[in-house]
Amino acid sequence: MTSELRSRNVRSPIGDITIIVSDSGVRATLRADLEREWRRVGIDPDTVTPVDSGASVMLDDAVRQLGEYLAGERRCFDLTLDPHGTDFQRSVWSALTRIPFGTTNTYAEQAAMIGRPTAVRAVAAANGRNPLSVIVPCHRVIGADGTLTGFAWGLDAKRWLLAHEGTRPGQPAP
Repeated sequence: MTSELRSRNVRSPIGDITIIVSDSGVRATLRADLEREWRRVGIDPDTVTPVDSGASVMLDDAVRQLGEYLAGERRCFDLTLDPHGTDFQRSVWSALTRIPFGTTNTYAEQAAMIGRPTAVRAVAAANGRNPLSVIVPCHRVIGADGTLTGFAWGLDAKRWLLAHEGTRPGQPAP
């Protein structure tokens, strides 16, 4: 049985973000204007019901916490998550949540975090399918040489998120 998906848009400096929740948790945070991203994470926009404030406690909480993060008042999220993916993808996404605010890791460091040090490319591919951008901070992963690498919302958004956290690629926050 599939639970109903509900959503709300949040305005942000990097574009409107759509937060999607199921009965089990936050399913996705997607750029509202990037249709390809919705397909990338396997969500059909026609199956998602936009709802107003008060219609879902879980959605209200996710909107509040994302707003706090974007305002510089929150460093980590305390939400029940419901991302859909393979066991490997979920292990990669779980490792992302352990990269502290204001720091970055390389794909190799992330692969080591999950006990798969030779799976660097597979880790990078799983990051690319992360349905919970910002909440599950794939923007904190950079190339081995310290350069910014792919991000579903674009490198300008990744650059903004890292600067927002006080991070310069390859260096922890002061």
